[in-house]
Amino acid sequence: MFGSLSEEVEVKVAAEKAWQLYGTIKLGDIAAKHILERLDVIEGDGCVGTVVKLTFKPGSGISYYKEKYTMIDNDKMVRETEIIEGGYLDFGFTLYRVRIEVKDNTNDETSTSCVVKITIEYEVKEEAADNASLATIEPFVVLMKLANEHLLSST
Repeated sequence: MFGSLSEEVEVKVAAEKAWQLYGTIKLGDIAAKHILERLDVIEGDGCVGTVVKLTFKPGSGISYYKEKYTMIDNDKMVRETEIIEGGYLDFGFTLYRVRIEVKDNTNDETSTSCVVKITIEYEVKEEAADNASLATIEPFVVLMKLANEHLLSST
């Protein structure tokens, strides 16, 4: 069973500035401060191939997962990661991919804002299809709001 979820948030900074956060491992630092118990870089420096371990606070429903940066396109401002261990994979998911896209806000003629889109694509084994309801965009919506606040405070 395949599914996807997505959400867009307007960010009140230029796309290039937003990408400096969303396109890098710095986004993980914000998650580590507010959402996670800890974030450990297992391998790499934020480029394609980087592996990070995200350990969640108790009561989150998921104790940890490792994700790998599988694609970063600085020209198109798109980054993808996939869970490679733990987390949703322990609940019968065979794919859990997160795509972050930063786009110019076509409704903003001054180019002082952009749109950040988060998309989750997942695949679940048929025998675990009931677990598809565990896939949620909500933590990423919270992270986008925190990142927006960070970007605005650093302007």
